[in-house]
Amino acid sequence: MREISLSFNRKEFEYDVYTLIGAFYPGCRIRTWYVDEEEPEGNFDCECSVTYGEGQITFGMTEGAESSFAVCRLEDETDRTETKNRLKRMIYRFLAEKTGHELPWGDLTGIRPTKIPMHLLEEGWKNVDIARYMKETYFTSPEKTALAIATANRERAILQQFDYEKGYSLYVGIPFCPTICLYCSFGSHPLKQWEHMVEPYLEALFRELAFIAERMRERPLHTVYIGGGTPTTLTAEQLERLLSFLEEQFSFDELREFTVEAGRPDTITEEKLAVLRRHPVSRISINPQTMNQAALDLIGRKHTVKEIVKKFHLARSLGFDNINMDLIVGLPGEGREEVARTLEAVKELSPDSLTVHSLALKRATRLHLFKEQYESISFENSAEIMRMTGQCAAEMGMSPYYLYRQKNIAGNFENVGYARVDKEGIYNILIMEEKQTIMAAGSGASTKFVFCGGSRIERVENVKDLTNYVERIDEMLERKQRGMELYEI
Repeated sequence: MREISLSFNRKEFEYDVYTLIGAFYPGCRIRTWYVDEEEPEGNFDCECSVTYGEGQITFGMTEGAESSFAVCRLEDETDRTETKNRLKRMIYRFLAEKTGHELPWGDLTGIRPTKIPMHLLEEGWKNVDIARYMKETYFTSPEKTALAIATANRERAILQQFDYEKGYSLYVGIPFCPTICLYCSFGSHPLKQWEHMVEPYLEALFRELAFIAERMRERPLHTVYIGGGTPTTLTAEQLERLLSFLEEQFSFDELREFTVEAGRPDTITEEKLAVLRRHPVSRISINPQTMNQAALDLIGRKHTVKEIVKKFHLARSLGFDNINMDLIVGLPGEGREEVARTLEAVKELSPDSLTVHSLALKRATRLHLFKEQYESISFENSAEIMRMTGQCAAEMGMSPYYLYRQKNIAGNFENVGYARVDKEGIYNILIMEEKQTIMAAGSGASTKFVFCGGSRIERVENVKDLTNYVERIDEMLERKQRGMELYEI
């Protein structure tokens, strides 16, 4: 593994520099430190430095006996946005020349790709001018620039259909799964070990939901999203109680979307789907992640490809007309051929929307914690594979409607949601673009209070630990109350 030392003489923009270097040297280990601290010990393959001086910033790199550097001049050091952009452009050009390759998203780090074109569209810019700006300012590739602009235009058209700023959305977390997938970083609990906590959890969750319903009664509820975990890990009777409780507590008069994640086929039964149909659930997800059995076995999904197909057809037969499917590209052992087989199988099923995730190797995943066990297995993603997924979606009559990026994402690519007309996941747009307050209930749930069209965000977090959530539910309600007072609800 490549080891890189990265030093700063000032604590500014460390994350942006760290992320850029990591994108050009995927899989490397970067040790960040400050010159007023003790230099870390180790045999580094490369030493990088960022030095802030009067009116300029210098980026240096030393590999063996070879040293090189670049300098960017600063016209106004008080303008942090411009300073950061100049720094990133300098480092990007330096590393692109050093490595001989470009990044698909240029020097964009820590930002939602659609945020820039969305803001410019709202200011009245034309698409061609936005494309030129993104290329010149961030070095985004023509393909990714077009993707960001097309997605932003569609998001904007959807949001213009209702007064989203006056309303709110509701997230309900069900933190139980049959097993924990190798790549999963969510606060999920295997049902076999935690089944004794399901009923106490639901009792605490109902208290939190009743609290939210009471405090938010003057605002219209626009979307509901029940996620996890896997909500359909609950029994049919528990699902019935949950959905009935939501209908009793909340007004659905202005509800535009109600999504339930039925992500794991091994949790789906006809009885559970019938429960969802009895309530105003308008959208479900049946998520294969891959349609290759060897990969499913490796990542711990514990179900078969045949089960995916069977449960999808079962949902269709019961009248579900808005079914999303999630895929992950970059899974261990999957390359172009394996992804192509998955896409062909998905096309045969013809879902209404398709969400394509580039694998992100997060620290909390078993795949990251035990990555030395998987070093002999390939982790492949490429521009060709991403184009294949986009082409598959287009052949099913879908176009992109939301996208976002994550830390440590495979190939420095993105996650894209594709959908047919009127089958978009509105909740996904609202939460990614941070355009609307999201009230979240459950362990590990994060409420977002959105002010002034997204110019200010305040978060209220619930504890992640399941037992702590149940035992400290009064504290969770107090946290929300303080957030609501700040939000003036």
